[in-house]
Amino acid sequence: MSDLIVVGVDGSVPGFDAVAWAADDAFRMRVPLRSVCVVETWAYRVSQTPSPEWDEVLIENARKVLAEAEELARERQPTVEVSTEVIKGTPAAAVLREQAGDAIELVVGSRGLGGFAGAMLGSVSMNVAGQVPVPVVVVRPRAAVKHGEIVVGLDGSPACEPALAYAFRQAELRGSTLRAVYAWALPFALAAGFSCDFEALREAQQGVAKEQLTPWRERYPNVKVIADVRCAHPVDALAAAGDRADLLVVGSHGRTAIGSIILGSVSRGVLHHAHCTVAVVRANDAPTPG
Repeated sequence: MSDLIVVGVDGSVPGFDAVAWAADDAFRMRVPLRSVCVVETWAYRVSQTPSPEWDEVLIENARKVLAEAEELARERQPTVEVSTEVIKGTPAAAVLREQAGDAIELVVGSRGLGGFAGAMLGSVSMNVAGQVPVPVVVVRPRAAVKHGEIVVGLDGSPACEPALAYAFRQAELRGSTLRAVYAWALPFALAAGFSCDFEALREAQQGVAKEQLTPWRERYPNVKVIADVRCAHPVDALAAAGDRADLLVVGSHGRTAIGSIILGSVSRGVLHHAHCTVAVVRANDAPTPG
């Protein structure tokens, strides 16, 4: 895998927002940026009546979109190495092909006009983020106010360690505060009205969050960390914290037999409800700090 960021472009405003975000991240990470525009030819022909002229029109349009994307990236970050590529095929397949050995991060816009990001939440975030082994960043429209804070979700399990690794690195590169949100639910007995030492339970949950964050604090001593432990549903807690964040990072680890290729319910819910840019990081065998 090369150190390269790939951004999907489709000619829409959200797509160009994604280019701007990706250019900034490439500058922070000191890696090249590749803008990709996917040409879907299948939607404009049937096997009995092939229309090669459609290919030429679509490819020419894709090249114009990429030229605009390249100009935007170079104006925003002149020192970043920028390349472009037109890929023919379906969006998901094209993304997966790009991710096979090239990218360390995939960036897409939150909405599009078709092609790469037309059905973004359905065809890209909900599927690709669960299949590719790199972070998938879903860029929301650029906010006028910078909050200087990154939010990451944790649950005490090894599955969210890759998300923590990504979030801590982003916080360090940006000089941002990192808010680690640990949301826990009331036990059924307490929710049903049975007696329980709520304070002891709350302290125990705080201990879980502290234990998971300790090695990361030691690895990134310059990152200011806020341990935000809440009795709430994870989606609600993360979406609320994201309202005051520049970036929200969540792990993706499905709980079904095919969990390795789908988004979990929390990451799916966050993508639907958060108003800020979201990075979905798939659970893998990445080493933990130590």
